[in-house]
Amino acid sequence: MRSKKEKTDWLTLIKRAILASILIGLGDYVLLKIGAPLGAFIFAFGLYGVCMLGANLFTGKCGFILKDKKWLELGIILVVNLLFGWLVGALFRAADPALAEAASGKISGWEFSWPFFIRSALCGAIMYIAVKCYRLGSVWGIFFGVPLFILAGFQHSIANVITAGVGLYFDWTILLCAAGNFVGSVTVAWLADEIEVATKKKPRTKKTRKA
Repeated sequence: MRSKKEKTDWLTLIKRAILASILIGLGDYVLLKIGAPLGAFIFAFGLYGVCMLGANLFTGKCGFILKDKKWLELGIILVVNLLFGWLVGALFRAADPALAEAASGKISGWEFSWPFFIRSALCGAIMYIAVKCYRLGSVWGIFFGVPLFILAGFQHSIANVITAGVGLYFDWTILLCAAGNFVGSVTVAWLADEIEVATKKKPRTKKTRKA
């Protein structure tokens, strides 16, 4: 059981999930407004803000679930990201109706299929690497990883739900995308941990330096 200090502050959890939806929304707004490739690079500001402010983004958290085991918290983060992400998108449409056309173009390319799932999994893998790099002290994973998944056409569930909000539309492919993000992120995390364990099993013997 968790101690009192380790108990989850649910209000803070939800507030930080809302914040993540807004920050990713800002990136998506620019991408819809000016398109790629420049919009893809500016989008990285959203994930950088998430990491800097400690916001709760599903795609940034799910790869670490194998270690922290906070399944309920991850589920709540996903629900809040989806709900408020859609609302953020709807607000963007109200502020700038011209975004609706770009959103509709993106939505038309979504399909409930294996290729779509695989593209979602690849995005999840990149997201894990980007956040892991940040935790290790480097921002390059973010500023290279985000443009990479956007320009490659990989699918990010929270960005997609924001786009759906701009289009005043909801598509079940968003849930398929979230599942793909999760699988890709967790797979890379699992493989990385296996490599780390294998390395620890064979410690290097210390070599004495020659005088």
